[in-house]
Amino acid sequence: MSAVSVEHAKDLAGFYDVIVVGAGPAGMSAATLLAAEGVSVLVLDENPAPGGQIYRAITRNTPARRGYLGEAYWAGQPIAEGFLRSPLTYAARCRVWSLDSANPEADEPYARVGVSLGGVARHIQARKVILATGALERPMPLPGWTLPGVMTAGAAQIALKTSGLVPAGRVVLAGCGPLLYQLAVQLHDAGANVVALLDTGAGLRSAWRYLPEFVFSPYALKGLALLARARRHLRVIGGVTRLDIIGEDRATGIRYQTAKTADTLAADVVLLHQGVIPDTALANSAGCALMWNGAIRAFQPRIDAQGCSSLPDIFIAGDGAGIAGALASAEAGRAVALAVLLDSTRVDARSLEQRRQHSLDLCGRWQRGRHFIDAAYLPMRSFLVPQDDSTLVCRCEEVTAGTVRDAARLGLTGPNQLKVFTRCGMGPCQGRLCGPTVVEVLADEWSARPADVGTYRLRPPIKPLRLGEIAALSHTENDTHAVTGLWPEKSDTPSYLERETLNDH
Repeated sequence: MSAVSVEHAKDLAGFYDVIVVGAGPAGMSAATLLAAEGVSVLVLDENPAPGGQIYRAITRNTPARRGYLGEAYWAGQPIAEGFLRSPLTYAARCRVWSLDSANPEADEPYARVGVSLGGVARHIQARKVILATGALERPMPLPGWTLPGVMTAGAAQIALKTSGLVPAGRVVLAGCGPLLYQLAVQLHDAGANVVALLDTGAGLRSAWRYLPEFVFSPYALKGLALLARARRHLRVIGGVTRLDIIGEDRATGIRYQTAKTADTLAADVVLLHQGVIPDTALANSAGCALMWNGAIRAFQPRIDAQGCSSLPDIFIAGDGAGIAGALASAEAGRAVALAVLLDSTRVDARSLEQRRQHSLDLCGRWQRGRHFIDAAYLPMRSFLVPQDDSTLVCRCEEVTAGTVRDAARLGLTGPNQLKVFTRCGMGPCQGRLCGPTVVEVLADEWSARPADVGTYRLRPPIKPLRLGEIAALSHTENDTHAVTGLWPEKSDTPSYLERETLNDH
């Protein structure tokens, strides 16, 4: 058997045993295992093909065509092939815009997922939901970052993987994190003119205590080899403490400063990256509890040893639960899938638990060395908190760092009241780009812990949805009352739709 691809919302069943959101390493692995156990599985993913960000376009690429993507990328081929051979339902190009946990007291015995597929929105129910939404890039707001010619490293890598597009002209990469070095080498091998890599990371001085653990980790040799290649073929400038992108109608260069020097590099394309953080948007909107992870300076869902969130029917796996990397995420997906099986049945429970422990052991092995990586590439405060008040923080609503600081001094209670004061976080991205920076700015202004500041509380729809799709959704009397405060009046006169139905018969 093989996966059944669904392109229209009407072709989806109304109920599945498990819905998996995301088709990256964790989502594919979880869905494949569940389908093999005879569970009815629906996988929802925004991308046109499985793979997620790390394995994007893996089903279309070959080493012969795009060998510059590197050995780690091709590890995704067997995962994607196994996924597509599994007896599951797969909806690509599907936006998930809401998630509600089961609420038996309100006559909602199952979790409910709002989807938009083929231009039509509807709700699907499931006994369990596994969120494998992965990570997103931490924003790096600095002067000039909204100019044409400036983009994130992740966006440039998407273009490289999906279409083989290489930036034209002089390319400068700036920021910190393993992805920045990986992309720099990939672009160099693909023929790009990489002028320099400006490293803003804290470096070994912050990570030395984790060095023994890193030396014996799977990352050590690969990481050192990557750094060696980058430094051998590219100009790498470390210890960068300030960056300003210059230009009028578009970026023409980047000015940098270190403890010893300051200089300007001419550039046609500037690629920014400041590490990755868990994508918590869907978990947040569903009401899953979040917690602050100081090691990566980001909020992430609070999960138990089984991968279950604070809501009993919502599980979270992979980088969406905490940054782990592709291979660890794949094992985490399998472990969570087995936990879902254990939670649903007592048949062969001992065997399932043994398999789950094996996956957890493998996951732990792949995560060995993460403490070193997190500490070495943790962004410096000057880049987490924009120093220039004129720097845009919220690109959607054009809110500056100075506006956020002014609002903080007025005595607001947190990010959610900041929305009311400034509309910061109310744009199409729903705070994905500005949220992490807002938390850091408020914490800095109040001399508080980010955990105490909190973050945005998201409401559905968390992704753009056309009004026509919302209007076409079926509505109950309870829905009408929740929105208007009124109960619909009963009428003896048939509605237009009822009359049309009667005429058809």
